[in-house]
Amino acid sequence: MNTLNIANNIVRLRHDKKITQEQLAEFIGVTKASVSKWENNQSTPDITILPLLAAFFDVTVDQLIGYTPQLAKEQIQNLYQRFGKDFAERPFEEVMKETQDYVKRYYSCYPFLLQICVLWLNHYKMAEEERQKDICLHIEKLCQHIKANCKNMKIHGNAVMIQTFVYFQTGRIQEVVEELEEFSVSNAFENQSSVLLAQAYAMLGNKEKADGYTQIGMYGNIMTLLANATCYLWMHSENLSVCEETIDRIGHVADIYKIAELNPNSLLSFEYQAALCYLIHDERQKALKHIGKYVLCLANLFSTEDLYLHGDTYFNRIEDWFDNELDSGTKAPRNRKIVLEDAKKTLDAPPFTVLNGITEFEEIKRKLKELN
Repeated sequence: MNTLNIANNIVRLRHDKKITQEQLAEFIGVTKASVSKWENNQSTPDITILPLLAAFFDVTVDQLIGYTPQLAKEQIQNLYQRFGKDFAERPFEEVMKETQDYVKRYYSCYPFLLQICVLWLNHYKMAEEERQKDICLHIEKLCQHIKANCKNMKIHGNAVMIQTFVYFQTGRIQEVVEELEEFSVSNAFENQSSVLLAQAYAMLGNKEKADGYTQIGMYGNIMTLLANATCYLWMHSENLSVCEETIDRIGHVADIYKIAELNPNSLLSFEYQAALCYLIHDERQKALKHIGKYVLCLANLFSTEDLYLHGDTYFNRIEDWFDNELDSGTKAPRNRKIVLEDAKKTLDAPPFTVLNGITEFEEIKRKLKELN
């Protein structure tokens, strides 16, 4: 992490030029004692002197004071994981204050600000209820800052999506429609980008890159299909025939692409919603089948020490893409401990109380509670 280090920098730069403190003091127009205090960290140069010092040493002011307003991808990933762990182990407001301080420090590092928005969005419900709306407002304002100033269209687009999530959470549904309709029109050809990139790399003879973009395109479309199917189940939960056909079709896709092992997190919501649909129609045995699949996905998710995105023998290039393209890396957006604690409560929700006392359901709940 870059920190202000002006004292050591002045010493190093002066030694590089092979000049004395007196010579530097004479050029700047200060006393030798002033230079000595700067170098011993007893005081710092006046702000009006910084440009003179920078010009004398032929460096920028930022280089002189040792400040870099940008973070490397690895630094962003490490900070995100540290803050996620801190939210699980330290008082919420204490961690929130620290993240806000980092936002001020790196207010022009847009990849970092985007990850802070993701961090807050994934943890704000840990705050006191009356504080949650305030944090959502912080996320919204930070997204607006990114959208107004960041020239990277990928980061800009992600900020749009995060802002719409905030609109959802705060009940501003009409604003979701207005934001996303405009965004969807402006990104009409986005889904074709991976196809064109793969074809271009293949024609250039770069098979690894071509494979990578093709695989991530297929992978992304499958994950989008699962998300849309889950939403479709929710919207048509009163229509059993529509639900069952959706469940059947997605079940085949999940089996073919081994989603329960590849990305169990993406299948969790679908299996959970499928169980809810069957409970609405009092199809308890079918509901139990999908509750069992839901807990199996959770078991697969927590089978490793860290939650992370990964490929398999078929999608054997996507991990490189995750590492190279995602500022968040392969690690999960929420701390493992927090995710597990939340997951263990999911079958205690009111819709599932009708299954209490059924041996199969109690056994599934026991397996869920024993996950660690």
